[in-house]
Amino acid sequence: MALFIDAADRRLITELWSSGVFAGVTTNPTILDRAALGQRDVPDLYAWLTDLGVPTVYLQVVGRTRDEMLKSADGLRSLGPVTVKVPATPAGLSVAGELVRDGAQVLLTAVYHPVQALMARDLGLQGVAPYVGRMTDAGRSGIESVIAMQRAIGTEPTRILAASLRSADDISRLAAAGVPDFTLGASVARAVVDDDLTRAAVDEFEDATARRP
Repeated sequence: MALFIDAADRRLITELWSSGVFAGVTTNPTILDRAALGQRDVPDLYAWLTDLGVPTVYLQVVGRTRDEMLKSADGLRSLGPVTVKVPATPAGLSVAGELVRDGAQVLLTAVYHPVQALMARDLGLQGVAPYVGRMTDAGRSGIESVIAMQRAIGTEPTRILAASLRSADDISRLAAAGVPDFTLGASVARAVVDDDLTRAAVDEFEDATARRP
């Protein structure tokens, strides 16, 4: 299992990265915006992540047309060894296939249906990112849909990177079904590395030590 930090806020990333349990960082335009960043800030953010020692960074293309996405992908790839995220639109699928043929590492993102995952596998993409919580919000069973994806595609060559997770329980259920990778927003990432019950147990240990040093 590999865990990723779904963020662009440097203070948050630094806090979580120090735990040593995360494999990399994922971003998208919405995440950048939440951190008060835009596309012009991506090169500096990527350089900072590299200096921090983050080995795997996912950066997302912008644009609606094939040409716009390809131009964006060229800019991202020029930064260094990144995984390029491409949305699962008709134009995005075309771009993803071309990038793979050109040797890029590509993840299909904003995935809401198992058929999209099958297309990603058939294109030979490295990964596919289903939005678990957003699927459920839209009236679909996010957990069950992702489990169906996992059963359908396996892990070679395409690995599922589950996104839009709402709780650590989501991770447990999906991992038990074989889903290999997860990207976590701030609240879920913190819950994973700092469980309330574990903290309470540590407080009890320390209180006992203070009573009888």
